[in-house]
Amino acid sequence: MSESKNSSMIDRKMMIRALKDSFIKLSPKTQIENLVMFLVYVSAILTTALFFLSLFGIQDAPSGYILGITIILWFTVLFANFAEAIAEGRGKAQADSLRSAKKDVTAHKIPSIDSKEKVEEISSALLKKGDIVIVKAGEQIPADGEVLEGAASVDESAITGESAPVVREAGGDRSAVTGGTTVISDWLVIEVTNEAGESFLDKMIAMVEGSSRKKTPNEIALQIFLIALTIIFILVTVSLYTYSLFSANQAGIKNPTSITSLIALLVCLAPTTIGALLSSIGIAGMSRLNQANVLAMSGRAIEAAGDVDILMLDKTGTITLGNRQASEFIPVDGHTVEELADAAQLSSLPDETPEGRSVVVLAKEKFGIRERNLNELNMKFVPFTASTRMSGVDVKGIEIRKGAADSIKNYVQDHSEIYSKECEEIVKQIANKGGTPLVVTKDHVVLGVIYLKDIIKTGVKEKFADLRKMGIKTIMITGDNPLTAAAIAAEAGVDDFLAEATPEGKLSMIRDFQAKGHLVAMTGDGTNDAPALAQADVAVAMNTGTQAAKEAGNMVDLDSSPTKLIDIVRIGKQLLMTRGSLTTFSIANDLAKYFAIIPALFMGLYPELSALNIMRLHSASSAIFSAIIYNALVIIALIPLALKGVKYREVSAGKLLSRNLLIYGLGGIITPFIFVKLIDVIIVATGLV
Repeated sequence: MSESKNSSMIDRKMMIRALKDSFIKLSPKTQIENLVMFLVYVSAILTTALFFLSLFGIQDAPSGYILGITIILWFTVLFANFAEAIAEGRGKAQADSLRSAKKDVTAHKIPSIDSKEKVEEISSALLKKGDIVIVKAGEQIPADGEVLEGAASVDESAITGESAPVVREAGGDRSAVTGGTTVISDWLVIEVTNEAGESFLDKMIAMVEGSSRKKTPNEIALQIFLIALTIIFILVTVSLYTYSLFSANQAGIKNPTSITSLIALLVCLAPTTIGALLSSIGIAGMSRLNQANVLAMSGRAIEAAGDVDILMLDKTGTITLGNRQASEFIPVDGHTVEELADAAQLSSLPDETPEGRSVVVLAKEKFGIRERNLNELNMKFVPFTASTRMSGVDVKGIEIRKGAADSIKNYVQDHSEIYSKECEEIVKQIANKGGTPLVVTKDHVVLGVIYLKDIIKTGVKEKFADLRKMGIKTIMITGDNPLTAAAIAAEAGVDDFLAEATPEGKLSMIRDFQAKGHLVAMTGDGTNDAPALAQADVAVAMNTGTQAAKEAGNMVDLDSSPTKLIDIVRIGKQLLMTRGSLTTFSIANDLAKYFAIIPALFMGLYPELSALNIMRLHSASSAIFSAIIYNALVIIALIPLALKGVKYREVSAGKLLSRNLLIYGLGGIITPFIFVKLIDVIIVATGLV
């Protein structure tokens, strides 16, 4: 209940801020950034001037009519400002939350790793790139950096929202730390990697606020198209006024088409709907990405995600669960599966690796063999080593071992020349399937094989099928040998794979695809991923990864979830789908309004045009008034769709285009006829015109 109340309060604050910002954005400097809406802004100023002139007897049209048009035009500008402000609101709220996490703290600077006792206390704001600090349990990390020494649990909830602590340690791919996070156990020696004001948190605040958001190439191209349409409609409107003036003079009557009406007509015909919502669509797309805990370092990256047609994904943690698990016990030479399962479980009881635990669980679930107490059985554990490549237990004078096939073979043959031929065949079969065979022996006799396999994540195959429908090719990247990689790729349903992947191999593959005109996305977390991330069009670095990976990527996944790349592509495509849908609706709207209004506007000059007034609008004034009201209200009506985005569908571009034309194209044509007529009936009935 309190959460709901808190959420409604946040929404209320966002609404109040958005309303305030709507008026602040009336500044000419802000308005000129959107040339289509700047036209409406200038039109509102002109009709305001015409209204004041009408008060002094210089009447272009009745004062009440001019005032009504003026008010609606100002509301149209404010509605467009409100759409942008409400889209920015969520980002600003998130930025305020992040800013509260960013504060100056006392940093414990040391001269070098070897001089931890010589601590100098300085403000974190004075730290420079290359400085070395030591951070102990309970202290806040003062700046972004790389761990040089130590390992500790770090609370990153201020950045990621995730309450569970994460481990940061020297070396490997989990060495990067973020300023503003807190060490909750042990200690870390950190080298500062960013100057004050240039930290990851600073960049994140700027991005979520929208203050550093730049228009993307597609957005710029669409704006140029909208401006071109607007110029055409300006020429059409000027031509209509000139033609109207000429026709009125020829007929010897006063020109019935006022400047106010033509200004309103121009606003109705110009693509103001998409012009008003274009910026909010882009900001909302970035906001949806922020809600998914992904920081985009540029708007271009989000847009590129929508156009991606090659997706390169790590196998481990993305396609598979990350640890191989026991899936089957295969006995050999007449031994029973129960005997094999019992020995396998005994050898794995002291084994705390994920693979070892999975053997214990499989024996328990399939055969009801309960776990036994190591101390009660007086077992002696033989640990795994790199040289022996096997482990096991000695219990009651019996030796039980499990390990790699070649190691077990040598172990058995050291005590006997006989080795199971059936076991060798099964080992080959498992290897050909991409699995890992573990051979189990009891007193130097082979009992059978444990089949360890990479467990494909639930639903991954279906996701790849959906991506294929959208024309996206999926490529699995793995360090496994080609045989294993091929088996896993087939089971997961990916289109291709890169086996025995090296940094050079990844980079070469990305370049080859780009040379053929493809847009490539990939994810990575290590320093060895940095070259490929820098080359990819959409490069998602893990927040847990190295500083080099984060700097090379154009997005950072704060949750460090390798599968997030699929969600990023979905959000990017949804942004493009939303923009395309609303553009289709807006242009169809303009065409419909043109054919609905023009006959009514010129019926005074040409009574024959009444035959084309299929909506039977009451008069030229009511037609213009109805259309300009509809034009303002449709912006407000479409704000929720612009912010939420159209429903995401995994279909091809051709099907998507057909759907857009049917729903938003046809809808854009029909809607004005219905609502302009409805508004016309209401304003005539209420005597407004």
